[in-house]
Amino acid sequence: MTMSAAQKAGEMGKPLDTLQRIELAEGVDIELRPAGVMVRACAFSIDLGIFIVVVILMSVAGNLMAAVTGEGFAAGTMSIVGFGVYWGYHVFYEAGVRGATPGKRRMGLRVVADGGGPAGLGAVMLRNVVRVADFLPWCYLGGLLSCLFTRRFQRLGDLVAHTLVVYETRREAVVEPVAGMPPPLPVEPEPPPVTLSREERGAVVRFLERSGMWSGPRRREVADHASGLTGTGGEDGVVRLRAMGRWLRDS
Repeated sequence: MTMSAAQKAGEMGKPLDTLQRIELAEGVDIELRPAGVMVRACAFSIDLGIFIVVVILMSVAGNLMAAVTGEGFAAGTMSIVGFGVYWGYHVFYEAGVRGATPGKRRMGLRVVADGGGPAGLGAVMLRNVVRVADFLPWCYLGGLLSCLFTRRFQRLGDLVAHTLVVYETRREAVVEPVAGMPPPLPVEPEPPPVTLSREERGAVVRFLERSGMWSGPRRREVADHASGLTGTGGEDGVVRLRAMGRWLRDS
């Protein structure tokens, strides 16, 4: 059966929806909005500008070092430092708790695993190693074509590492209100009492982001698993864990 002209016009008039619904392990649906080519290009331009400034500063430092240690030693040192900056810049920031370089943060983006959770260090390293293939044959043409022809705007590095670049604000799926589920009270940021791993920091931040979707008993149940970190339980544990999550998210 053919579609009528009115139906076709209605379909064409609909806005392009890039939201991706993902069900988390907690049984909660969230919707992630993958970032398109233009906003990612803007983020890359900001990062490129930062990198150019770093290169200029390194050149000045190299010239000063050459005057003291000789050109050979200075050139070797600057080559090693430059290599580390080039390969480490994206990995350092994207493997952090925010999952974003300064350029991505400025544009409101972050790197996540394609399942919605934080991208692990291995995935972040892999997506940046494959950046070389994205650059081919020139000027990131490979990555551009990959973004244009994939549903979630993934470049080759994202496809290999199973990652996504999404907008920072995650819209929760529409859920029916649950009776007796008051929203959690606002909290002041509080630093964790001990140093946390990246996975632990991500878990605490996710608790902050998702606790508003849970009932009071569910929040307390989850927070009790972190009683070793909060030093308390019950509603006090919920408050402390959310306070730590806010500190980690905003720092």
